[in-house]
Amino acid sequence: MKNILIHTKKFSLLLLLLFNFLLFVQCKDDDDNGNVIYQVNCEDGIQNGDEQGIDCGGEFCSPCEDSGINFDGTFIQEDIAGRPAVNMIFGFSDLAQNEYNISTVSNRSNFQEEFRTVLEAYHDIYAISLEVPVDDLDFETNVLNWDANIFSTVMSQYDALQVAPNGPTTYYDANENLIFSGRSLSDDVMDITFRLIFGGTDGDRFDGNNNTPQLTTDGVGPGNRDFSLPFPYLEPALTIE
Repeated sequence: MKNILIHTKKFSLLLLLLFNFLLFVQCKDDDDNGNVIYQVNCEDGIQNGDEQGIDCGGEFCSPCEDSGINFDGTFIQEDIAGRPAVNMIFGFSDLAQNEYNISTVSNRSNFQEEFRTVLEAYHDIYAISLEVPVDDLDFETNVLNWDANIFSTVMSQYDALQVAPNGPTTYYDANENLIFSGRSLSDDVMDITFRLIFGGTDGDRFDGNNNTPQLTTDGVGPGNRDFSLPFPYLEPALTIE
């Protein structure tokens, strides 16, 4: 009987030691950093809590440097040159584009001379390619009866399309003698612009005939688009056969 009690006590002691060992193993620190973060603080090297950055911002940490969006300073409009004749044909440099973006409408007349210089430069280039004296090939008054001075003034000062609330909407209609009263879907803005620049008085100065280069069209037509369709003017979805 005494031997049974001794063995029972030894067995109970062995179970107690085994339990404590397992408990110690389960509490071992096995995280990747070799430590355990018990509480969010401003020195733990990670963004947590209500921090706006790593250990900065929020209610308890010091403010983050350059955090959030800064609305101080002067706001400018990007890429204000919306007409193809302005932002493509006249080939703005980055510096000129930025200056144009921050200009007020009343100050855009300052760009008129630069626009005219570019306009004349196009004709100088084609004079060289046609092997004629540069002075013999200048911008010719176009179909709207605009000379280089008027044309460059209109392009530099009137960037946005005008709208005629009580008249037809068109970029250019020769039959009705309308210009820039808006823009319809069927208006080919690029061809109209090229014609105003290179078409001359009759609109056919450089139209590819009589040994002249074709400069009055970009050669891109409307394709099979039907502009009489109702809004939103979407083409049918493509199908895979």
